[in-house]
Amino acid sequence: MEQENSYKKNWYKKNWYKKNRKLIRLLCVIVFILAVVGLGIYSIWYLWQSLEARNTQKELQTLRVEDIEQEYDIPHDEDEERTAPISSPDIMSQYQSLYETNSDMIGWLSIDDTVIDYPVMQTMEDEDYYLKLDFYGQPNQNGCLMMDTDSVVGTGTKACAYADGSAPSTNLIIHGHTMKTGEMFGDLKLYADETYGKEHSMIRFDSLYEEREYELIAVFYSQVFYESDKVFKFYKFFQADTQEEFDDWYQNIKAMSLYDTGVTAELGDEFITLSCCAYHVEDGRFVVVGKRVK
Repeated sequence: MEQENSYKKNWYKKNWYKKNRKLIRLLCVIVFILAVVGLGIYSIWYLWQSLEARNTQKELQTLRVEDIEQEYDIPHDEDEERTAPISSPDIMSQYQSLYETNSDMIGWLSIDDTVIDYPVMQTMEDEDYYLKLDFYGQPNQNGCLMMDTDSVVGTGTKACAYADGSAPSTNLIIHGHTMKTGEMFGDLKLYADETYGKEHSMIRFDSLYEEREYELIAVFYSQVFYESDKVFKFYKFFQADTQEEFDDWYQNIKAMSLYDTGVTAELGDEFITLSCCAYHVEDGRFVVVGKRVK
């Protein structure tokens, strides 16, 4: 009896397949076509988002250049400038228009011979606010470069020992997307190559009040760990008030670095850390660290 029932089931399956073979094939073709169309639409949308981001970048760069040019058109007395008493710092002219447009901007990051030439945003209420929004607050997958909310950019100038404002924290951490188009931090991984890193060792990050330059000191892969993990977490270092705090961070990044950059540091130096997603492990990160030299 069991053999007979099994035979009947197999017979029905075979006949059902024969009767519906054309329908099954048609459904498979339809699913395939929809998948191709969906992929095509997504690709077009992704490229359009990239194009929008590039246009926005060019527009912001133009505003920055125009403000710089206006600065040089304004006559001023250099002797008067040198003898003027220390007062509250003024926003540099090249960033005034940009800041007036969006006060979430806290600086500008650029690296020669790369696409990295962007404003940096910081929103204390929501660190990820610009994760998928552009400078104007419009939806865009590229997002913006974002300063970690625990980083203190500072409002003064190093030339005045920050007596005209407030000093920055020891380490400034900037996050950005790893875009396949190379936008934002998409090409940051090129620093994994020692030759490339040493040829592009200077990183420029201006606060709104002063121009700053940093020299490459470490390049490494890491990840975002669980809170309970007892491991070195590069993204938790913002301020070194003691030699012990500094040594723990410094020795770890040097040990993790993919190559020796030839640059050393000591307690009291200022740093910048650029971080983007990497895919060698779950929640991976690729990290580039610079020491301030100007």
